[in-house]
Amino acid sequence: MRAILTAGAVAMAFTLFLTPAFIWLFRRWNWGQFIRDDGPQSHHTKRGTPTMGGLVIILASLLGYFVGKFFNGEIPSVSALLVILAMVGLGAVGFTDDFIKTHKQRSLGLGGWAKIAGQALVAVVFAFFAFGNPNEKGITPASTEISIIRDTGFDLIMFGSVVGMVLAVLWVFLLISATSNGVNIADGLDGLAIGASIMAIGAYAVIGFWQFNQACGRALENLNACYEVRDPLDLAVIAAAITGAGIGFLWWNTSPAQIIMGDTGAMGLGGALAALAILSRTEVLLVLIGGLFVIVTGSVILQRVYFKLSGGKRIFLMSPLHHHFELKGWAEITVVVRFWIISALSVLSGIGLFYLEWIYG
Repeated sequence: MRAILTAGAVAMAFTLFLTPAFIWLFRRWNWGQFIRDDGPQSHHTKRGTPTMGGLVIILASLLGYFVGKFFNGEIPSVSALLVILAMVGLGAVGFTDDFIKTHKQRSLGLGGWAKIAGQALVAVVFAFFAFGNPNEKGITPASTEISIIRDTGFDLIMFGSVVGMVLAVLWVFLLISATSNGVNIADGLDGLAIGASIMAIGAYAVIGFWQFNQACGRALENLNACYEVRDPLDLAVIAAAITGAGIGFLWWNTSPAQIIMGDTGAMGLGGALAALAILSRTEVLLVLIGGLFVIVTGSVILQRVYFKLSGGKRIFLMSPLHHHFELKGWAEITVVVRFWIISALSVLSGIGLFYLEWIYG
């Protein structure tokens, strides 16, 4: 518990008190946000706002985690390092995208296939280490079984060792790509994506701590509901560090934002969220915990499919969904707060289902 609290507090203090220094620095480097011409007209006032603030979140998360571990006298676990790998790796893909946008002053950075290639590279490296490195009990950080709230018993290895492992890597890629893109799509209004990310990743701090207390091998009342998860407490520590970093950053990112986290932060946070779901054996539960990201991504898919099938008609005034409500006349802060409420209800539903499975599973 001490490591969790220390990691969260240090990361939050870093972003809360040092973000102004990064705002000044990014202005000096001309790292300003470029606004697309076909977006809501109210967004044009944000042109030039310092972007790539995700760098601050990532640095704070790393500092918080390692300080928390140091003061607790522990060494980092493989599982936590894998979360860091996903966050930093996807953050690097996002940073490349942001840098191209700011350097060339255009709304298009990396092409779609280039982003997918970057996500695939991170996913493959992540899977290589996650499906290996068993501990003394033979538990690997990730499982080849499909998991909902715990492993379901549907093991992809049943299709053969080679085919099964390929399918497992593809499953990891799908989760990482979908989640990082989902958070990125939600990052269109001041504070929206970071607020929802705080709730979702914070949920994994709770889940990790609960799994640690109910780990198999401990003296438990309900042995049938114990968790075979590698390093659950350390997953809670890194989740707390990222959550704390996000809370401090939100102080400066709330409307009107003084800094934007950009693709650097959105993709990095999405990568961390996917990694936490994979390593805690709650992959399908992520659909609920990250419910807001599923909704906004779904709105984009529906818009594009309907546009093609109907010969140019639209369901929404603009996608993603939050821009639709802006164009209907909702104030930006109204959209953000109401979407935060949706995110909170979704996260609480996920945690509630997680707990109910422990009681009745």
